[in-house]
Amino acid sequence: MTPAADVDTVIVGAGSAGGVLAARLSQQPDRSVLLLEAGPDFGPEGGQQPHEVSDAADVGPTRYDWGHVAGLGELQRRSPVFAGRLVGGSSATNNVMALRGQPDDYDAWATAGNAGWSYDQMLEAFVRVENDGDFGDQNGHGASGPVSIRRYTRCELPSHQRTFLDSCAAAGNPVIADHNARAAVGAGPLPLNAVAGVRQSTALTYLAAARERSNLTVWPHATADRVLLADGRATGVQLADGQHVAARQVLLAAGAYGSPALLLRSGIGPAAHLRQLGIPIWRDVPGVGANLHDHPLLRLHFSAHGQPQSLPCQTLLTTRSDPSLTRPDLQIFPSAIAAGETGPEMSLLVALLQPRSRGRVLLTSPNPTVAPDIDVGLLTHPEDLPRLRAGLRRARQLAGTSPFAEQLVSEMWPGHELSTDQALDQAIRAQLNVYQHPVGTCRMGPATDPTAVVDPLGWVHGVDGLAVIDASIMPTIPTANTNLPTLALADHCAHHLETTPPH
Repeated sequence: MTPAADVDTVIVGAGSAGGVLAARLSQQPDRSVLLLEAGPDFGPEGGQQPHEVSDAADVGPTRYDWGHVAGLGELQRRSPVFAGRLVGGSSATNNVMALRGQPDDYDAWATAGNAGWSYDQMLEAFVRVENDGDFGDQNGHGASGPVSIRRYTRCELPSHQRTFLDSCAAAGNPVIADHNARAAVGAGPLPLNAVAGVRQSTALTYLAAARERSNLTVWPHATADRVLLADGRATGVQLADGQHVAARQVLLAAGAYGSPALLLRSGIGPAAHLRQLGIPIWRDVPGVGANLHDHPLLRLHFSAHGQPQSLPCQTLLTTRSDPSLTRPDLQIFPSAIAAGETGPEMSLLVALLQPRSRGRVLLTSPNPTVAPDIDVGLLTHPEDLPRLRAGLRRARQLAGTSPFAEQLVSEMWPGHELSTDQALDQAIRAQLNVYQHPVGTCRMGPATDPTAVVDPLGWVHGVDGLAVIDASIMPTIPTANTNLPTLALADHCAHHLETTPPH
């Protein structure tokens, strides 16, 4: 078949990682770059985006999603899991919380055999990514990156957000000005990647300037089927419509659900699973699709005083479920006030930042139009439930602490009548879901690790010219929302790829 294109580098997925890679690599005028995206392309300006994409306060399901439904591990139920399907990917549909995580997150990656991933090395990428409107180029921040970040000032916060911070302090939590300062733990304003209420996706940041380059092409509505392989290396990508792209370098940036599915359809994955589906085995890699994990998330519901708002979350507490922990393992934060059936309502959200439970992604069919079989594995490790219960109790404590307590009328869920460990555990099991931060399904690690899929720069072990660069290569999840870490991860890898000719 005649190739639909012949390029130096083809990137599959125009989301958080793919947008960074395309922009960074196309800075080299002699490198031709093709960026493939299964969904639509709404252009480089905020005014061109649909309201549900541009509005930073709109964080519900959108029309521009893969529509995946996943099993929830031990909870014996299924739920939607989100993955953006448009240029910008999930960076165009997320909740704009721009958090880095803790130094120990990245130092642990390096200690596990991934050279180059210490926090100090990742800090260089975080600085390159951001344009921090509050801290500029001081205290380890960047002032000239593509992604604008700012925090609401105290006078800009609604009363329930201000009093939440006051009650966090009254309960003994440190008050901090910058959640992205090194090893920051406590309560303070959230850093957000929104400008004038517009979500700053990679479509509006990295790709906006890069689109003018003649060596970068963006193909929307181009669903990738599989990687083309020959003589021990990747030679291109076959699309779902049968077209193929010849390339000297293939970079998968399709996310923690999409990238392992692409590898599996290409014959790279657990041999037994591939045999079941009749997929010819190119390379037996047991770790493809394994190690899926996400932050578990609870929402405590309250009836509240105040007027409904259309605002993103604005304040955050990070804390430890056990004082002996070296880094925070809980997030607690208030939602905006919303209109409920009987009056204003508000939620206190509790996220477990260091889950031990693991799930997986498998295929149900080699057909790229058939959704993968996803199970996020919630509560499959016995340590997670007690820590979530501790987070629920901590949130309740804050809800009962003045002055925040005066903003609330009553606890609607789980309800104060539930107080024993057994009753709270049952309630948690009934309501627990994921924070939509999937990682780990193409885990990086040294070649001596039989479960590692890629090396510390994203190159797939045993296959030349093929890399995975997105949140799927994170060996463990950061103690933060994963969009900013994914941008930095892609920038970190692109920084090395720029000096490596396509091969």
